[in-house]
Amino acid sequence: MTTAAPSHFKALDACHLQIQEHLVQLQRMAKHMEIEGMNAQDRKLAGEIEAFFSSTSREHHAQEETHVFPPLLATGTEEMKGVVQCLQQDHGFIEENWIELAPQLRALSEGNFWFDAAEFQHNVALFLELMNGHIALEESMIYPESKMLWAEAIARRIPQQSRKTA
Repeated sequence: MTTAAPSHFKALDACHLQIQEHLVQLQRMAKHMEIEGMNAQDRKLAGEIEAFFSSTSREHHAQEETHVFPPLLATGTEEMKGVVQCLQQDHGFIEENWIELAPQLRALSEGNFWFDAAEFQHNVALFLELMNGHIALEESMIYPESKMLWAEAIARRIPQQSRKTA
């Protein structure tokens, strides 16, 4: 069983902070667009947000699917397994929503407004809701449990290594 190592958690935790920062920027940009329209700074920000969620955030989810979720599915309680399965499903919902939102952000960054503004606002609100709920569940249940599994795995190895060197 492969569990996430401390370096993985540092990277995952750091990425959550980056995600949250980009979500705040997305929310501000969408609100500004709704009230005052787009300006050059908003267009630049739309491109940065799209690039981040199309690359870094997707890679983050792949890392969770590879390093965090499998050990919890293998050894967790039924409740924990249910939470992990819910988060895996969230990844799918987030991706579906992103498939709608990403082209709109790309268009905004290029100065194109071919889409319906109300649909864009809806997609942003849904994306914010999905991502914020997802992160909250990971940080409150999944990451602490996964970190505990990692610590237990290390603790089991230490006595074995001590016996080998003795």
